[in-house]
Amino acid sequence: MTVRSSTSSGFVPGSATRLGRIGLLLALVTLGGSILHPTRAHAPRQADPPAPGDAMMAAHLGRLARLLDDQSRADFADATSWRANLPRLRQEYRYMLGLDPLPERTPLHPVVVGTIQRDGYVVDRLHFQSRPGLYVTANLYKPAVIPREAKLPAVLYVCGHSNMDVYGNKTNYQSHGIWFARHGYVCLTLDTLQLGEIAGIHHGTYREGRWHWISRGYTPAGVECWNGLRALDLLETFDFVDPARIGVTGISGGGAATFWIAAADPRVAIAAPVSGMADLEYYCAEAGVNGHCDCMFLHNTFQWPWTRIAALIAPRPLLFVNSDADPIFPMDANERVINRLERVYRLFGAGDKVDAVVSVGGHAYRADIRRSVYEFFNRHLKRDANPVEDSENDLVLGEGRSAKSFPIEPQALRVFATPDNLPADAINHRVDDLFISRGQPQPPTPANFAQRRASLLAELNRVSYAGLPRPIRPAAPLVDRPGFVQTEEGIAIPLTLAAQDPDAPSGTVALWVNLEDQSWTPSKEDRRRVAAARHWVVQPRGVGPTRWTRSNPPNTIERALLLLGRTADLERVYDIAACVNYLKQADAAAENHEPVVILAGCPGNASLLATHAVLVGARVDRLTLNRPTPTHDDPNAPQLLNVLRVADVPDLIGLLVDRPLDLIDPDPTIAQAVARARQAFSDSKPAQVKRDGTRR
Repeated sequence: MTVRSSTSSGFVPGSATRLGRIGLLLALVTLGGSILHPTRAHAPRQADPPAPGDAMMAAHLGRLARLLDDQSRADFADATSWRANLPRLRQEYRYMLGLDPLPERTPLHPVVVGTIQRDGYVVDRLHFQSRPGLYVTANLYKPAVIPREAKLPAVLYVCGHSNMDVYGNKTNYQSHGIWFARHGYVCLTLDTLQLGEIAGIHHGTYREGRWHWISRGYTPAGVECWNGLRALDLLETFDFVDPARIGVTGISGGGAATFWIAAADPRVAIAAPVSGMADLEYYCAEAGVNGHCDCMFLHNTFQWPWTRIAALIAPRPLLFVNSDADPIFPMDANERVINRLERVYRLFGAGDKVDAVVSVGGHAYRADIRRSVYEFFNRHLKRDANPVEDSENDLVLGEGRSAKSFPIEPQALRVFATPDNLPADAINHRVDDLFISRGQPQPPTPANFAQRRASLLAELNRVSYAGLPRPIRPAAPLVDRPGFVQTEEGIAIPLTLAAQDPDAPSGTVALWVNLEDQSWTPSKEDRRRVAAARHWVVQPRGVGPTRWTRSNPPNTIERALLLLGRTADLERVYDIAACVNYLKQADAAAENHEPVVILAGCPGNASLLATHAVLVGARVDRLTLNRPTPTHDDPNAPQLLNVLRVADVPDLIGLLVDRPLDLIDPDPTIAQAVARARQAFSDSKPAQVKRDGTRR
């Protein structure tokens, strides 16, 4: 089914060029990089001049995005393999949202603070706690009269990005709750984390600089999904709700949340996301990520084609709703997504349960969208196929909160009367510190050293390093670019011979990691500490000659890589490891024997990246770390997906004591952890017998 409204914007689907669409998108992104509000325009901002690495990385992102999206074909090859993989896929999906292991379903402690009586419906103002102290403010719309013993269909309405200040964004979407209640539904409308009455943060990475969310494995999408799952728990407690007839819908950020919740929980009988999902080709290859905030994305740890998320809803009824001139959900991406969804629904013999609606216009609700969504709910939850004629009653009208006309004044729908009434135990503002459990490895002992090391490395490879190409092939010199090597397809970085020392042991090679944009040569003191015949310096991608634009557009490359199962720092780790393996190979040929390769990090982050390069498989004989960054839980530290869910820096460096390891001025926590690991490793080795029969 395709619906087109009569109010065309003049946009012709498919007519915009890729660059033209990106320009339009960048002109519409807010200063903080937030997702566009359905009815609010934003002032354009001037783009930064291009940086040397922008073109290289844009092509790289496009290649990776298309490779992952192409995996959809294998997903939808046959129903047997899809069904067999579902348990694993659901677990991976929950992990990528920060919901595996699933948090404890603690008491909800629902409190109704007041009720509004209106013509044909009532509204309860309520709050509940999805976790202790994580408050969710909501409005519950119900028919004015509910017959005794009635079991009504229910709708969970999840809100988009509408800034209604202290009233919560639920108040801007009240017309949906009113319509549903007047037509025999129960509708629970939730505030989001950032734009609710008790505000947390959605725009954490690029706006607030909370890049350590990556290492924590935290995304606000996980909180929105969890709040939705607990809202389903709440709906099931009402004796007037039919738990077998619960649907979810919302627009924009609410469209994304509709996918999160419906994919995570089979209790959702039907879903109608409006403008909530594109695909990796758009988000990454065409910079579409710039138009969206962090709540729109999970961290793609397991390198999923993005449509796989939506496919988890099959074979339950799904209405995929979009607009043909939407600058942040363009039509070519919409068409790719719905085509993939139709294929997976056909695997279940349920092709009639997935449908698409395309409205003519921009990123907003219009009469045809509302009518289509309401008719979809009526058909599937009430077996009512009659057309909806009253979808446009009780609308919120006007631009800007102060200029809008509301059926119910926002103040009346507010749950907490004033900011002074907010609960003192609320953790909403710091939920990112508390939502994901940190890895707590057992202390190393002689008995557990080998098994502990193997299990930690296995988990790192599963959830932090999974996006790397394996095996790590040696870098290849570029004939047409002297001083540069290729580490993977399309990626060229500088690798330079910086110094030679004829007095150092023959056959020794040092590789220094430099993260500064300027060129650097190891000093005499550096060469005294790291004795080698040849000293090479590598500047991994994003540094110096390959640096890329970060500030504007808002960290496009860093954020797009998250959707591809990588991070900028993980790719730098790969570059370092590939250069180590190249030097091992190249010098072996030159010296007729395998050289001793010493990997040396410059102070701070370079030494931490060197640590991970060894952990991922760089063929290093000796490692020198100079004041390595002591924790990944720092916005300025290197960020690797989920690493803090496994272990932090002290324990990670402690995994490397099975080889020569030199620490220069380490943080005390690192020094202590390495000393414990060294002792455990030493004591774990079998005792050797001397020639005189004594043990050593």
